[in-house]
Amino acid sequence: MSRDELLRRLPAVHELAAAAATHGDAPRWAVVEAARRAVAARRAEILAGGDAVEIAADGVARAALALVRPTLRRVVNATGVVLHTNLGRAPLAAPARRAVDEVAAGYATLEYDVDAGARGSRHVHAASLLRELTGAEDAVVVNNNAAATVLALAALGGDREVVVSRGELVEIGGSFRIPEILKMSGGRMVEVGTTNKTRLADYEGAITERTSVLLKVHTSNFAIVGFTEAAPVEQLVALAKARGLAVVFDVGSGALLDAAAQRALGLPVEPTVREAIAAGVDLACCSGDKLVGGPQAGLLVGTAAAIARCRAHPLMRALRPDKLTLAALQATLALWRDDRAAEVPAFAMLSATADDLEARAEALQRACGDVAGLTIAVGPTTSTVGGGAMPLAALPSWALVLTGRAADAIDAALRAAPVPVIARILDGAATLDLRTIGPDDEPDVIAAVRALGT
Repeated sequence: MSRDELLRRLPAVHELAAAAATHGDAPRWAVVEAARRAVAARRAEILAGGDAVEIAADGVARAALALVRPTLRRVVNATGVVLHTNLGRAPLAAPARRAVDEVAAGYATLEYDVDAGARGSRHVHAASLLRELTGAEDAVVVNNNAAATVLALAALGGDREVVVSRGELVEIGGSFRIPEILKMSGGRMVEVGTTNKTRLADYEGAITERTSVLLKVHTSNFAIVGFTEAAPVEQLVALAKARGLAVVFDVGSGALLDAAAQRALGLPVEPTVREAIAAGVDLACCSGDKLVGGPQAGLLVGTAAAIARCRAHPLMRALRPDKLTLAALQATLALWRDDRAAEVPAFAMLSATADDLEARAEALQRACGDVAGLTIAVGPTTSTVGGGAMPLAALPSWALVLTGRAADAIDAALRAAPVPVIARILDGAATLDLRTIGPDDEPDVIAAVRALGT
C-alpha cells in the first residue's frame, strides 16, 4: 500500500475522539487534543516509512487522562532522604494541614485585627511563637531563606561592605550562591581568611569606614574537616559591637533542638537559632521547611530594631508570605512550643529508631506477599537528612529490597503507579527505605509493588 493511501486511511480526529470518549471521563478538550496528537504521531511514522494505520481508542483515552492530571501531585518518598528538595522537603503535620484548609476555605485574619476592628499586620501571626522558641526580641517571615538573607543584608547593610569568610561562601542550591545573594542585596562583599581557616583577626583587619555588616554563614550543606578554624559567632558579635557594626548569621537549616537532643538522635550537632540569638547577633535567619519541619519559608529573628528595618524595607512586600504559608508555619511552630514535636513528620522520621524501622519493613514485606518474578527482601540501609542539612549524618535504617528484574525497570514501574513511589537504586537493586515511608503511604506502596507482578 502506498504512503498516500496509508495517510488517507488514518482516522479523522473527531471520529477518533468520539471513540475515545467512550473509554473514559476526561474532558472533551483533552480527548480531542489526545486524538490530534495520536493522529499526528501516526502520520509522522508513516512518512518515516511505517505502515501502521490503526490507533487504539482506549490508548487515546489514557493519553487524555494524562493531559488533565496535575503536574504537582503526591508521591511516596521511599528514597530515605528525609528533606528531599525535589519532592517538596518537609511534609506538613496534621495540625498544619488543618490550619491551611481552614484559612483556604474562606476569608481569614491575614491583615485584620478582630479585636480592634481595624487593619492589622500579617507579620504578627508567627512572630510571638518565634520569639518564644528562639529568645529573640522580634521576628518576621519571608518566602524562603535565600529571601531572608537578601532582606537581612539589604536592610542592615545597604550599599556598604559586608565582610564574610571565604570558607562560608556557600552555594545554597540551584546555583544560588552567597556572593550573588549579597550582590542582589546591594552590598559589596569583602572576603577574608581562607577556605579552611578564618580567624577573628581576619575580620578585624578587613573593617573600614565602609563596613556595615559581619556576615556568618553556617555551612549546612557541606563540611570541611581536618586543618580548620572559624571565628566563633560570640567573637564576631563582640568585635561588631566595638566597631558599631551589625552581625547577620545565616543559620541555614533552622535547628530548634539543643545540642544534647541532637546527639541523642544520633545527629551531628547543628548550631541552633536560639544559640545565635543568645550570642547577640542582630539578625539570624533560617529555613522553615528543613529542620523546623514546616512550609517553605524564611525565618528572620533578632533585635527589635533590626526586624523593624526588615519590615520597613521595600523588598519586604515582594518577599512576604501568603496566608497559607503563615497558617502552616504557625501550626508547626505551635507543636514545637507545646512539646509535640513528635507530630512533626520530619522530626518523627529523623528520630525513628532502626529497630522500629526493621519491624515496619518486615510487616510491609508480609503485606506485599508474593509477587511473580520479584524477590522482596528486607535489608539494612542508610538514610540521610537531605535538604542541604547535616551533610555528614548517616542514619541507620531498613528497606524493602526489590530484585528479580532490572532495577531500572522496577524503578520505572513504581514511578508509573497511580501514586508514584520514588525508590532509590543501590547496588543494582531498587530499595524502599522505611524511614521516609509514612504509615499512611503503606497502602500505596503495597499496591505499587503488587502491580509489578501483573
